[in-house]
Amino acid sequence: MNTQGKVFKYPDNVDTDVIIPARYLNTSDAQELSKHCMEDIDSEYVKKVSKGDVMVAGWNFGCGSSREHAPLVIKTCGTGCVIAKSFARIFYRNAINIGLPILECETAAEEINAGDEVSVDFDTGIISDLTTGKTYKAEPFPEFIQNIIKAGGLLKSLKK
Repeated sequence: MNTQGKVFKYPDNVDTDVIIPARYLNTSDAQELSKHCMEDIDSEYVKKVSKGDVMVAGWNFGCGSSREHAPLVIKTCGTGCVIAKSFARIFYRNAINIGLPILECETAAEEINAGDEVSVDFDTGIISDLTTGKTYKAEPFPEFIQNIIKAGGLLKSLKK
């Protein structure tokens, strides 16, 4: 499984209220919620993101509340992958449960710049910055977790 796209870069400690502000949680419709993804930190994100684009962030991405809405809106608006120095544990698990590909790679998160074109191979953990020519190695998920993500989330993988 691979993705390729333009990078949107964010700082450390991006919390779930920044990813999807609580004021919009009066609906469970993922399409409606995704219209507000990242709007408090990057009001242009949903207007500029294209299918396969990549979020790159610092430490503790997805901290805050345990809502599954955060990884869900990131995935629903077309983001192909989130690469971060680290993820809050509950976000990490929620991302797997809803089928959002994520990778932890400190060096890639530091060196990749906003606007770079990046390719990610989830099977090997290889992150290629096509703009700079640099490659990075993240630890890929074990096959059973990759299968959950490929199926589109935990519930869909269980149905198979």
